[in-house]
Amino acid sequence: MRPEDIILKPVLTEKGYDGIADKIYTFVVMRSANKTQIKIAIEQMFAGVKVKSVNTITCRGKLKRMGRNEGYTPTTKKAIVALKEDSKPIEFFNSLS
Repeated sequence: MRPEDIILKPVLTEKGYDGIADKIYTFVVMRSANKTQIKIAIEQMFAGVKVKSVNTITCRGKLKRMGRNEGYTPTTKKAIVALKEDSKPIEFFNSLS
């Protein structure tokens, strides 16, 4: 499986921006991916990055209604990735802060 299949997109929120200075980044990942797969995918996608820890959160879909019809938004999985102190930061996030 390719790293691009596991890491879907970065999460760009105010809380996500607060962690950039401490080398903590948040990504939306594939729901079936485990922490080891996420760690390997991050290290392959971004050269020179060493992952310290990975925390995952499964976010259940919210109930949405439009008129009489109701349904749920898709369930997603987020990964909060902390890098080691001697690791270089991810350049994509440096351009944002």
